[in-house]
Amino acid sequence: MTLLGLLILLSGLFVGWNLGANDAANAMGTAVGARVRTIREAVIIVAVFSLLGAVTFGHRVIKTIGSGIVPLDELAAGQATLIALAAMLAAGVWLLWATYLKLPVSTTHSAVGAVAGAGLMAGGVPICWNKLVDIFMAWILTPIGAAICGYVLYQAFRLFVLRFVSVPDRVWAWLLTVSGMWMAFSWGANDVANATGVMVGAGLASPMVASILGGLAIVLGISTWGYRVMETVGTRITHLLPPMAFVAELAAALNVQLYTLLGLPVSTTHSIVGAIFGVGLVFGRTAIDRRTARDIVLAWAATPVAAGAVSAVLYLLLVQIF
Repeated sequence: MTLLGLLILLSGLFVGWNLGANDAANAMGTAVGARVRTIREAVIIVAVFSLLGAVTFGHRVIKTIGSGIVPLDELAAGQATLIALAAMLAAGVWLLWATYLKLPVSTTHSAVGAVAGAGLMAGGVPICWNKLVDIFMAWILTPIGAAICGYVLYQAFRLFVLRFVSVPDRVWAWLLTVSGMWMAFSWGANDVANATGVMVGAGLASPMVASILGGLAIVLGISTWGYRVMETVGTRITHLLPPMAFVAELAAALNVQLYTLLGLPVSTTHSIVGAIFGVGLVFGRTAIDRRTARDIVLAWAATPVAAGAVSAVLYLLLVQIF
């Protein structure tokens, strides 16, 4: 393996680590917020099931990130390698900064924006605009769909279940654990592509090998820094009761699973945060922490632009160096 190839591999693992640190909250942050699982328990559960998702279904979305936006496999090897390296470094740096600020941002936005930014700066590189439009529409629809789903499901749950049945706390703990496992599995399957897609596109690894490497990097990020964003998702958006947390996880997991089957990289962050907003709105707008909501939405909007800009600058620097 060449020096550039090794750097791409390491930068992809760096993104995977950041992905685990920032997005672990998407799967079990609600359970932590509802106080049915400790952060230590949540970290272990997410680590196991996200790895399973990455290994079993991760190859589906890896193809989209790796060659569906900028066809790296059709470019000259040197150019494809530089684009891949710039994109991974840019996505990793942005995610590291967001995690430090405890902001749940989209690793999907970071990866896609970074790949597109480097591709545009390279000049003469074909950009698959139709695929970018599909992904952009999915980004818009993901939080809206999750919020609507969370709102409707929680209203139905209140009317047809909670009015007639008193569910013990122990049962809620297990329901939230199971829904968190599903969300972690769906997240690993969809988001491992953000760390490893360009490895595959640049011909450095097969989809299966990339899924395993990315999954292990994600697990390392979860176990070392995953607790930071869990606090924001679990406690700062709205006060979560166990039934609210369960429905939010269910709505978010349904959303992500649908897009994974379609092979579209969507934001699990958008999905779970949208679902939490939805269940919170059942109690009215005052139940939502507007300042936290504002900060999250601004970070979402900045992510693809910032990652793309950093990636473009890094590409120019790498061209001069190599």
